[in-house]
Amino acid sequence: MPSARSTSSQAFTRARRILVGGVNSPVRAFAAVKGRPPFITRGKGAHLTDQDGRRYLDYVMSWGPLIHGHAPAGLTRALTAAAAKGTSFGAPTILETTLAEHVCALIPSIEKLRFVNSGTEATMSAIRVARAATKRDKILKFKGCYHGHTDSLLVDAGSGALTLGIPSSPGVPKGVASDTLVANYNDLDSVKHLFRTHRQQIAAVIVEPIAGNMGVVLPASGFLEGLRELCNQNDSLLIFDEVISGFRVSKGGAQSLLDVHPDLTCLGKIIGGGLPVGAYGGAAEFMSLVAPMGEVYQAGTLSGNPLAMTAGLWSLKRLSNVLYRRLSRMSGRLTTGLTKAAKDSGVDVQVNSAGSLLTPFFTAKPVNDYHSAVGANTKKYAAFFHAMLGQGIYPPPSQFEAWFLSGAHTDQDVEHTIKASQKAMRAAKRA
Repeated sequence: MPSARSTSSQAFTRARRILVGGVNSPVRAFAAVKGRPPFITRGKGAHLTDQDGRRYLDYVMSWGPLIHGHAPAGLTRALTAAAAKGTSFGAPTILETTLAEHVCALIPSIEKLRFVNSGTEATMSAIRVARAATKRDKILKFKGCYHGHTDSLLVDAGSGALTLGIPSSPGVPKGVASDTLVANYNDLDSVKHLFRTHRQQIAAVIVEPIAGNMGVVLPASGFLEGLRELCNQNDSLLIFDEVISGFRVSKGGAQSLLDVHPDLTCLGKIIGGGLPVGAYGGAAEFMSLVAPMGEVYQAGTLSGNPLAMTAGLWSLKRLSNVLYRRLSRMSGRLTTGLTKAAKDSGVDVQVNSAGSLLTPFFTAKPVNDYHSAVGANTKKYAAFFHAMLGQGIYPPPSQFEAWFLSGAHTDQDVEHTIKASQKAMRAAKRA
């Protein structure tokens, strides 16, 4: 953790005078681990450098989009060339079409899509489409799943809300919240109960097919298939929020890996290559409801801007089965190493992983839903986090976030991380 006299600490003090909490996204404030964040000046490959010149091996990777690492040379060249032609036109470019074609080719359930500027915009817009398509108001989501900060979804949310102990946000109107139904992740019976109780009222079920916002939680066998069947039976739409899992676990997203296909998909992160972006898409019959083809209005001045499209194209074109196999192998090695380090230190840890994602939960019980996730010992995670940071390893500053590997990480990086975790687990034991 930066000392009180460090340049990063001074920068944080300055930021708190003018920025809310000193940050522009809550988890960055390090409140969950009771620390002060390093202020970053540079990222290259798998590493970050802060204002004090400290270098860190990064497992946050800008919360997921940097699957090829920080500032790949080819990407920076492509962005430089794109910026020289103009950063935003407010008019169509062929780049938008080309990136859309790539996305649709990789995810066959998407026949048409619309680019936006964030995951929040994507989920908000997908829900609007679902309500228009079904002429219903209610949305069913899952406890601990975070789908952005739009009013109707900020109920029993995960991620930053869970980290800060704010499962529901003030400022969300009661009338809006009343149209959001909450079920338990991996619990089909809880979903069936809500469908029975609110018969012919549910417009859509929105779910992370692989949860990443309460830490990584995998779907139980038959859970996603059951959701698909229930939506079919009740004429409701199934929306997959693949903002995190999309292109992180396979080229076709979690839906391709798990062979369950939604009506609408929300994307972000990698499709912007590190620049602000989001997208929602699905069957043409639903997406054709969006203006200018239909009456569902949604617009954005910077949507599809040439810099984000350039970065997204560069990133998607470089996805390969070889890359995914390598990421999965490194993730598996890291999972095994963290588990052994915890066991050797007498610390209860469960490590959940999926492709290039993983989360070590400081608990003795398997983590398969919100309730088991929040049972993790956040005090021990904080001690572990600071011990890792002190050794130049930068994990997420929250128990309830995913770790991200990238193509820039090496086997040597993973072994170094495992070795550092042995000391960090001993610090967690003492906490």
